[in-house]
Amino acid sequence: MNRSVAWITVLTLVVLTSTGCASRKFVRAEVDQAVTDAETRTSDKVGSLTTQVEQTQTELAATRSQVDQHEGQIGELSKTAQEALERALAAGKLAEGKLLSETVLANDLVRFGFQKTELTDDAKVALDEFAETLKKEDRGVYIEIQGHTDSTGPEEYNIKLGEERAEAVRRYLNKQHSLPLHRMSVISYGEDSPAYDNNTRDGRMQNRRVVLVVLI
Repeated sequence: MNRSVAWITVLTLVVLTSTGCASRKFVRAEVDQAVTDAETRTSDKVGSLTTQVEQTQTELAATRSQVDQHEGQIGELSKTAQEALERALAAGKLAEGKLLSETVLANDLVRFGFQKTELTDDAKVALDEFAETLKKEDRGVYIEIQGHTDSTGPEEYNIKLGEERAEAVRRYLNKQHSLPLHRMSVISYGEDSPAYDNNTRDGRMQNRRVVLVVLI
C-alpha cells in the first residue's frame, strides 16, 4: 500500500512539473508575440509619421516657393498691376495668384480722344489681337481693366470717364470674343495714376489709356 502511494505521488509530481514547464513556455511565447506585435505597430506608426512629415515638408517647400515667386513678381509689377493682383487675391479670383501680362492701350494709334469713351478702329484691332492670344493659350484667366484719364477737368468727372472707358473695353471683349463677364472687372483710376507728364499735350494724350492686367 505504501509503495502504491509513493508511485502515485511521484507520478503526480512529474505531471505537475511537466504542466508547469508547458505553461511557462506558452506564456513566454505569448509574451514574445505580444512584444513583436507591439514593435511592428510602433514601426508602422513611426513610418506613417515619417511619411506625413515628409509630405508636410514638401508642401511647405512648395508654399515657400510660391510665396517667393509672388513676392519677386510683385517687385517687378507696375503699381497698378500690383494693386490689381492684390485685389484679385483678396477676392479669391485666382488659382495661382500670379500675373500673366499687362497690356496698355495707349499710343499714337490706340488711344481715346479727349473726353471720349468710344473705341477707335485701331483700339478694336488691338483688342482683337489681345483676345486671340488669350484664346490660344486657353487658360482660365482673370482680367482687371483699368481706366485712366489725363488731369483735365474735375476729379470726379475723370473717375467716371475712366470707368466708362474700361467698361467699353469689357463690353467689346464680351460681345466680340465671348470672354465671360464674371472673369473681367473694371476699375477707374481717373487722373490719379498718370504714366506721363500731364503738363504736355503728348503726356496728356498718353495718359488717356486703358490697361488690361491678366492674372491667373
